[in-house]
Amino acid sequence: MNPYVNTAAGALLATVFVMMSVSIASEGIFHSEVPEKPGFAIVAAEEPAAGEAAAPAAAAVPIAQLLAKADAKAGETVFKKCQSCHSIEKGGPNKVGPDLWSLVDRPVASHEGFAYSAGMKEFSKGGQEKWTFDNLNHFLTAPKAFVKGTAMGFAGLKNDTERANLIAYIREQADSPVALPDPAAAPAPATN
Repeated sequence: MNPYVNTAAGALLATVFVMMSVSIASEGIFHSEVPEKPGFAIVAAEEPAAGEAAAPAAAAVPIAQLLAKADAKAGETVFKKCQSCHSIEKGGPNKVGPDLWSLVDRPVASHEGFAYSAGMKEFSKGGQEKWTFDNLNHFLTAPKAFVKGTAMGFAGLKNDTERANLIAYIREQADSPVALPDPAAAPAPATN
């Protein structure tokens, strides 16, 4: 055989050997385990096909009844799903979404310094519409179905208890929290 071919073949084999050795060593050094508990999954709701109307979000149990059993402390844990886009402290900054301090009974699309989507501005009816417990319940169930054209990309909280806990937590984040609704009262119709 030609000595140049032997040299080229030896160099190729040596290179492959070195690369495999480095790969095996780096896998051993930098190996990462699969986490025991995965983080939050971001789920996007599918938009209805062209010509189809989206069904409005309907809560089966009235929010007043859910809030009577809600746990605001558990709602603080649920709020972690919201923290990447919203702050909730007094005078907190706007992020992707507005600060949520004192949200309950605040007029929709009214937080100073935040640029609301056209859909949210239209839903606000020029400041006439407020974030009532019912509006929050319907909105958090399915934001895009309740407020057409909202920029909020969150799919919603389908679990009644989780949603009620979150609303109870949001309610407490105010200088003087709004009184809870009467669980025996008839639910207000959705103002969609």
